[in-house]
Amino acid sequence: MEVKEILNPNSPPIGGDRGKVTIIGGGIIGLSAAFYLQQSGWQVTVLDKGDFTDNCSYGNCGYICPSHFIPLATPGIVKQGLKWMWNSKSPFYVQPRMDWNLVNWGLKFVRSATKDHVQTAAAPLRDIAIISKREYEEWLSIPGFDFAYQQKGLLEIFQTEAGGEHAKHTVEKAHELGLTDTQLLSKEELQALEPQTRINGLGAILFNCDAHCYPNKLMQNLITYLKKQGVKLISNQEVIQFEKAGGSIKKIITASAVHEPDEVIIATGSWSRQTAKLMAVKIPLMPGRGYSVTLENSPYRVNYPAVLLEGRAAITPMDGNKIRFGGTMEITSHKTPPRMKRVQGILDAVKRFYPDFDVPLPPVEKIWYGYRPCSADGLPYIGRVKKYNNVTVATGHSMLGLSLGAGTGKLVNEIVNNQPASMDLKPFSVERFS
Repeated sequence: MEVKEILNPNSPPIGGDRGKVTIIGGGIIGLSAAFYLQQSGWQVTVLDKGDFTDNCSYGNCGYICPSHFIPLATPGIVKQGLKWMWNSKSPFYVQPRMDWNLVNWGLKFVRSATKDHVQTAAAPLRDIAIISKREYEEWLSIPGFDFAYQQKGLLEIFQTEAGGEHAKHTVEKAHELGLTDTQLLSKEELQALEPQTRINGLGAILFNCDAHCYPNKLMQNLITYLKKQGVKLISNQEVIQFEKAGGSIKKIITASAVHEPDEVIIATGSWSRQTAKLMAVKIPLMPGRGYSVTLENSPYRVNYPAVLLEGRAAITPMDGNKIRFGGTMEITSHKTPPRMKRVQGILDAVKRFYPDFDVPLPPVEKIWYGYRPCSADGLPYIGRVKKYNNVTVATGHSMLGLSLGAGTGKLVNEIVNNQPASMDLKPFSVERFS
């Protein structure tokens, strides 16, 4: 297997006074951690099982969203998921199969899907999202670091009376959490925001606190920046073994190399359960596959990104001339072939909300899909593990990986450097299900 080091040979290593840190995982979480750890004086190496260009950090809808304070594990999603179980186009699906990891995760998910959990999860999700948004805005000051960031807000459009009631309660909760610039819009107010196209909705929430970006540009610019700072990005490095001694990880072993770090960061996304298992650490986590379609030079125009409530889909204008449609949560294995009917389900939902949008199902090669790391309660896992004194985990962000990326990287840096954390990390405890 080819081992490729993505590094500018003309850029000498910068920092390294604190020691060596190896980050396993080259998505937005791993690269964000690299960003802050390099700045704080660590010699940073990032290992990726692929080539840094094919993960969920690229194909998502680009939301940077304090509004997403409701976790994936809710009473409603369990009930609705059972109804959708046999619908090939449904937006939420759990593939039935004989898999103890799925059973274990599923039981914990159902137990977590309570009103009390939704209440207690809201504040930590808000806090880490606000931290992350602030950090992304700091990144904009880096010369040449353009990722088409815009703070226009985010719409959540509803089509039913029940959706309107949900929206009313969501706005009340947003105000309670301090997101006071959240508005409930009438049908007429919603349509006035999008005069160039018809919208089939009874109304919407407008989360003015939210922003969005073009994920592809964000990732490309982050990789370029890290290379210039001397961070080593090494592709095709799937970890197969850890060498342990004295309560710490001494060596990270791949099929073609051995790495000897002082600190280890596990940021392997939907593969994190398997990676953690190699060091005898249990993390309840399953891959949740999502899909997206991006129109280049789109003939359609929207001003605002939007979540389509009853359609369980999302739409984002990106980078001036693009529109991305995304959605679905398919709890499945990494080996299951993609289901194109789910992509058709996304496009059908868009058509129901935006009746002028006639978007045919693209050929398979034009459809993106990737695997989100879904924790058993909808909250990420961020923190040290008890068994080792030099291992930090940062994974389990479900659909919020990009939104929470910069904030997670900042928190990882604070953990590794034994600094006071920017927020209470107890809700994100890695071994909270042990």
